[in-house]
Amino acid sequence: MAAGLIADAVVHWRFAPEMRFVPGGSIHADTLFYAQAVVAAVVAPLVLAHARRWTYALALLVAASAIGALLLYSYVDAGAIGPLPNMHDPVWYAEKTQALVGEGVAGLAALAGLLTVRRGTRPSAERRVTEPVR
Repeated sequence: MAAGLIADAVVHWRFAPEMRFVPGGSIHADTLFYAQAVVAAVVAPLVLAHARRWTYALALLVAASAIGALLLYSYVDAGAIGPLPNMHDPVWYAEKTQALVGEGVAGLAALAGLLTVRRGTRPSAERRVTEPVR
């Protein structure tokens, strides 16, 4: 999951400067790409350090929103949406595929974590074996 988020972060960070001149919207596309990169890069180690329901939910939110935006702007020329610029890009290339795979892996792993971690327990606490003292 963390590796998928890092892959997503790297691709977005590398492509952010190229998005500077995307027309429309009051929020520039490069700002959106930098923000996605930073959020994904922050959530990745957070999930590794704290394997809890809330971190899995956060990772799922980050990955799913990135997948949704990527697919929307790949297949639909939605134009500018509110403050968001028109980022329609129907061409598939290696980096775009890498981002989608990373986001997909992160999303599926986050969903699996969210569904398997019991509420209110810590993963390390589940592994403890208590034996009576003699």
